[in-house]
Amino acid sequence: MTVTDRIALDPFGSDVHAESARLRALGPIVPVELPGGIPAWAPTGYDTLRELILDPQVSKDPRTHWRLWPELGEHPSWGWVLGWIGVVNMLSAYGADHTRLRRLVAPSFTHRRTEALRARVEAITAELLDALDAGGDAVDLKETFAHPLPMRIVCELFGVPEEQREAHVRLVAAIMDTTDPTPEHAARVQEQIGSVLGGLIAYKAEHPGDDMTTELIRVRDEEGDRLSDEELLYTLLLVIGAGFETTVNLIGNAVVALLRAPEQLAAVRRGEIGWDAVVDETLRVHPSIATLPLRFAVSDLKVGDVTIPAGDAIITTYAAANADPERFGADADVFDAARASDDHLAFGIGVHRCIGAPLARMEALTALPALFDRFPDLRLDPAAGELRQVPSFIAFGWQEIPVLLRG
Repeated sequence: MTVTDRIALDPFGSDVHAESARLRALGPIVPVELPGGIPAWAPTGYDTLRELILDPQVSKDPRTHWRLWPELGEHPSWGWVLGWIGVVNMLSAYGADHTRLRRLVAPSFTHRRTEALRARVEAITAELLDALDAGGDAVDLKETFAHPLPMRIVCELFGVPEEQREAHVRLVAAIMDTTDPTPEHAARVQEQIGSVLGGLIAYKAEHPGDDMTTELIRVRDEEGDRLSDEELLYTLLLVIGAGFETTVNLIGNAVVALLRAPEQLAAVRRGEIGWDAVVDETLRVHPSIATLPLRFAVSDLKVGDVTIPAGDAIITTYAAANADPERFGADADVFDAARASDDHLAFGIGVHRCIGAPLARMEALTALPALFDRFPDLRLDPAAGELRQVPSFIAFGWQEIPVLLRG
């Protein structure tokens, strides 16, 4: 196929695995069209995506390496992508800038810092389970458990006051929503970024504490050559947003996968399958981020028989790679916790591996066994109908998780 035959991706992410399979049948890398008509290339297999992530000739800096960056203003329907690539943080940095920004945030996610948070994760988990136990039988488990745990942890880590937290939740939801590629939506998102995160920075400047936002403000004020105002704003957007939204989906996706596979859940309860394996298989089959925009070819790149011209955009297709039958077998799109699939790409790889991965794993490995121990008869609510996917080709999760807690 030629670049004139671009495949339009479903902005709702309605069936990521089916879409990935259709693209995979067309070759290792396929020209696609993102919401609003943004042209890009989609790797369809594990090896192809892995090689591109690790290739130093693939950049995340649109200002330097995206051929169409100067034309962005001519395409009003492309404005939604600014929440992802119009920012200045690790997500849109290349080379030395990426290394510098990563080093500023990394201390918040060291093994020592993660372990120091374990007791707090356990306490919040127990508090949420107690609240569920004291309430009714039918609940939305996302709203009452999968969401508040990681949200509270990351907000405490970055010193977000209680009264500002809901605004952060709305901001992240707006950025993840890829179904509205209108200039109005893009403008609302940009306004929210400035007001919500600008408000947090202003608050922490007046009320400093033992948190990462205070530390990043100190770096900006005392070592201005290491962190600019813009980088501070957008670094907070990345670490706070990614710090809870992806873990919400990890916990929620694992719960749904196990409830839909009762024989596997029984094996986990018997100790035949470990919770580590459950988390890894969830990340493989249902990665919290299915597809991430955008990376860019620094020079012409050869992928099989296809040449990606320098300056073209590439999407990072975690869900497609993790369901590649050549890597994981003919049933690669099926959840099987006994598969031992810890080589998935859900957290990235190399210098681009997610620095929050240890914290996300620890939260999931605390929350999941505690939930199923407290409610051994937990099941999906049959009266609730079909679960609804989050409206996004980026996020991979459920809008609600209606369950019955007791038999």
